[in-house]
Amino acid sequence: MDNKLYVGNLAYAVRDDDLAQMFAPYGQVQSAKVMMERDTGRSKGFGFVEMGSGAEAQAAIEGLNGQSAGGRALVVNVARPREERPGGFGGPRGGGGGFGGGGSRSGGGGFGGGYGSGGGYGGGGRNRY
Repeated sequence: MDNKLYVGNLAYAVRDDDLAQMFAPYGQVQSAKVMMERDTGRSKGFGFVEMGSGAEAQAAIEGLNGQSAGGRALVVNVARPREERPGGFGGPRGGGGGFGGGGSRSGGGGFGGGYGSGGGYGGGGRNRY
């Protein structure tokens, strides 16, 4: 079993040290990190804990998942790798754009193209490819 855990539904007042103390009874805590909003510094309400071994991680799941902490029922399970999000730079939507980039290759296009007879830079109204 993996030893890195996801901890969800944390009270917003919980910080890294609090998270480490919560998991310490179940074994050696290698790291404990509450995820914070970059702009505001406020907790996102979840974090990650890395235990010393898979057995310690399993003990922490069994001992803490569903338990109340700060008035909230904790969600503790094995952390999964981050999923790729669609879009963004180099994603399925690409990173094209710019003058005359993207869009269809036929008609208009380019800076100033698409109005009237399809002129503009890089347009010309004909398929050049």
